[in-house]
Amino acid sequence: AGVTSGQQIRLKGQGETAPGHRPGDVLISVSIAPHPFFKVDGSDLRVDLPITLYEAVLGGKVRVPTLGGAVELSIPKNTSSGRTFRLKGKGLPKSGGTGDLFVITRLILPDGNDSELEALMEKWRDGHPYNPRSDLS
Repeated sequence: AGVTSGQQIRLKGQGETAPGHRPGDVLISVSIAPHPFFKVDGSDLRVDLPITLYEAVLGGKVRVPTLGGAVELSIPKNTSSGRTFRLKGKGLPKSGGTGDLFVITRLILPDGNDSELEALMEKWRDGHPYNPRSDLS
């Protein structure tokens, strides 16, 4: 538990033998293959969680994959893309416990043009203007 990529493990006395000499050591270099959606950060894991526009605005419960099976995460109302949630103890094993899983929301809009959604957003934009980039000027 707790092995990291690039770490070497020594198996003392389990290597090659030569006449008149004790067996040598075996050195194993650990390489952790990338996972399709989990990213390793020490003993913590990170995962991008796609959410819909209506889940971001209205909130809801969504299933999140973990190493031990999917769990439900409550998405609060008005959750922005990029918001990070911490699932304590859902990461990789480490000495003295387990790391955490950090879930990062990613807002995904429906494919294709949706004239009804566009009309709704135009109406909303005209009645509720705001600039999320105002701090960048």
